Amino acid sequence: MNKNPSSFVLGFDFGTKRIGVAVGQLITETARPLTMLAAKNGVPQWDQIEKLIKTWRPDAIIVGIPLNMDGTEQAVTKKARAFASSLAERYKIPVHGIDERLTTRDARDQVFKKGGYKALQDRQIDSIAAQLILETWFMQKEK
Repeated sequence: MNKNPSSFVLGFDFGTKRIGVAVGQLITETARPLTMLAAKNGVPQWDQIEKLIKTWRPDAIIVGIPLNMDGTEQAVTKKARAFASSLAERYKIPVHGIDERLTTRDARDQVFKKGGYKALQDRQIDSIAAQLILETWFMQKEK
């Protein structure tokens, strides 16, 4: 994968109602939350994703794959995999799935520590979970 200073990856925290998005930079292996996209039964508004793809021109896309704590799949796992496949087909960009267990809980913990219960009502949890997915991918990928 290209590691020039302008090389980016997009991370997605898939959900049936909300999809969190984060951006990461390959050279520094850092990530930051971007936005949350509304979804209907796991189907996003593709024009919003198209805009993100055109803006960031990512070298890869990372999608969190939700698994049970014992590693087995759950009902939403199949939808997350289908979302990842749709991204790959639509944009012809490499898409990598990564185990996302506990990222949403960790994101909630981070938000709560910064702002208490009121902060939990903010829609930033999903994009922070996407950031955690990217950070995990950076740690796990081959150097």
